[in-house]
Amino acid sequence: MAALVNIRDLRVAFSGVPVLRGVDLTLQKGEAVGLVGESGSGKSVTWLSAVGLLPRQATVSGSVRLDGRELLGAPASELDQVRGGRIAMIFQDPASALNPVLTIRKQLCEALALHRDLQGNSVKAEARRLLDLVGIPDAGRRLEAYPHEFSGGQVQRIMIAMALAGNPDVLIADEPTTALDATIQAQILELLSSIRREFAMAMVLISHDLGVVAENCDRVAVMYAGRIVEQAPANQLFADPVHPYAQGLIGALPPLDGPRRRLTAIPGTVPDPAKMPDGCAFAPRCAMAAEACSLAAPPLAPIANDRVVACIRAEASRRALLGIAAE
Repeated sequence: MAALVNIRDLRVAFSGVPVLRGVDLTLQKGEAVGLVGESGSGKSVTWLSAVGLLPRQATVSGSVRLDGRELLGAPASELDQVRGGRIAMIFQDPASALNPVLTIRKQLCEALALHRDLQGNSVKAEARRLLDLVGIPDAGRRLEAYPHEFSGGQVQRIMIAMALAGNPDVLIADEPTTALDATIQAQILELLSSIRREFAMAMVLISHDLGVVAENCDRVAVMYAGRIVEQAPANQLFADPVHPYAQGLIGALPPLDGPRRRLTAIPGTVPDPAKMPDGCAFAPRCAMAAEACSLAAPPLAPIANDRVVACIRAEASRRALLGIAAE
């Protein structure tokens, strides 16, 4: 089956400094894919570059195809139809994505008029329906309110409503639960899941919270220093991570059941993009690094069905993990 979104060898540099170093990723219709990794690994940049939202000083190369149509280098008029229409995005800070001096009705109706060509009473009725859909109480009256009159969770719901205004095929949720308390986080994630099922949308969930990704995604891609280092079905990745970096991320999670264990921390920090080490970028922080790891960056290679890893010691890493689990 042809992929809905097909990203190949995506590379991004800011002022000559590479920040994405060859990202390959596909997204099928109706699929939920999680993107995880530390800050600075390139998760948000991947999708901002895909839809042409990076600043002018960014140099972008590679290929991003939506239903076979190339988006990189596409005319601005074509991208305007894709953004919000075919691909919608919920940004990390929803409050800053809304205009503080315009009512919610004005902002929702603008999106509806642009992407669905609605006018007059029909656009107002659809705006109210969208607010009802995302759980804003008394939607008819609240349409006339301004962003500052809503709580953080309600603002996030409004951003989801705006994302749905164009009936998109893909919803990119970039840290959609940042700065929300646990109860509101659960409500927002449940809302996203139910909307995805109802509208048969594909979703990309960008998050630092591995628990959120495990519960809401079919497939997970782990990013480090501008590359995907492991990609697998969610249940396989969390049960048996192979790349040492993926092992470190999951090893830092406290178990909810079973015996207590000491959490493991990944030493060091993500490398500076301007001072990237030779070979594997994770080698300076990796307990399993060998001399060969500093010679060349390992390619993303298949190790099983639907599973790829960028590590020359993938099999040794898997054996070591199984040995730990057997003790």
